[in-house]
Amino acid sequence: MAQTKKNFSYLNKPTSYSKVAIILHWLIGISIIFMFILGWFMQELPKEAAKSSTYDLFNLGIYTWELAKETSPRSFYFNLHKSIGVTLFALIIFRVFWRFTHKPPALLSSMKSWEKKLATIAHHGLYLLMILTPLAGIIMSVASKYGIKWFGIELIPGLDIPSVRELFYEFHEIFGLLILFILVFHIVGALKHTFVDKDGTLRRMWFK
Repeated sequence: MAQTKKNFSYLNKPTSYSKVAIILHWLIGISIIFMFILGWFMQELPKEAAKSSTYDLFNLGIYTWELAKETSPRSFYFNLHKSIGVTLFALIIFRVFWRFTHKPPALLSSMKSWEKKLATIAHHGLYLLMILTPLAGIIMSVASKYGIKWFGIELIPGLDIPSVRELFYEFHEIFGLLILFILVFHIVGALKHTFVDKDGTLRRMWFK
């Protein structure tokens, strides 16, 4: 009986990720890439510029953002970065919760032991950095004089503590660069498994 139960448990182990995990994976991944693009774009904006109530997002002529009142380009993009960052942080916390409450499929048996160890380290590191990076950004924003507004709604007023702001600005940048490094490694690994090993790794994180 014990042996039968063990075999039954084995047969019911998931072979692919749940739909919720897949949605969160791609949504968070695309959002992180977007945040990097937004971060690089907004850093080049001048501190003094004419205010406007409409903004052509990234000046691409694809989408125009309408605001309730006029603001400078730098303020608009920084507030957008904060708003998406807070939303992304909430999604990441939910993703971590989902990971702990829903067992993911085991790594493929065809993977070498060193590949499994490297994949595990990369995943754990990515989860840790996905929490630390937006958290550092939130603390940095609260320590500034501007605080945090979520799509125009004031969430937390600024405390204006320059020393704390500068410290967490550094943390935010360092953590962000580490995420970028691991993300590139993650993408390269997924491409290798798809086109070289052809072991179906990517299909497990896609909709059936």
